[in-house]
Amino acid sequence: MSTYSQLELKNQLCFPLYAAARKITSAYTPYLKPLGLTYTQYIVMLVLWENDGISVGEICEELRLDSGTITPLLKKLETEGIVERRRCCDDERVVSVFLTEEGKALREKVKDVPFSVGSCVHLSEQEVGTLYTLLYKLLEE
Repeated sequence: MSTYSQLELKNQLCFPLYAAARKITSAYTPYLKPLGLTYTQYIVMLVLWENDGISVGEICEELRLDSGTITPLLKKLETEGIVERRRCCDDERVVSVFLTEEGKALREKVKDVPFSVGSCVHLSEQEVGTLYTLLYKLLEE
């Protein structure tokens, strides 16, 4: 119909990346919803379990998200008693996020989620490794 093959959906790199990302993140829902977590809250928690007490800016940087996305999410996690936000004594503009005891205990409850979701991905270990490497290569550009 069109002479612009570059505008055909099948020729877009962005579309399979977008659709695959939606498919993978939705696979987390049945495991996270009973725990009261969204996928985005889950990845924030992953960052905090690795680096408890880091700043909101560092969380944003790690997840490649902006503070407008992260701040409301952190407020909700704080309301639920999972994290605590504290202003830095030296610079009140900096807010650090700390896990509460409940937030630390949540880690145990989600420890098997990656295995459960991984079983839904029908790729070989080698294909998963290649995909992982290529996706991070794209992110580093």
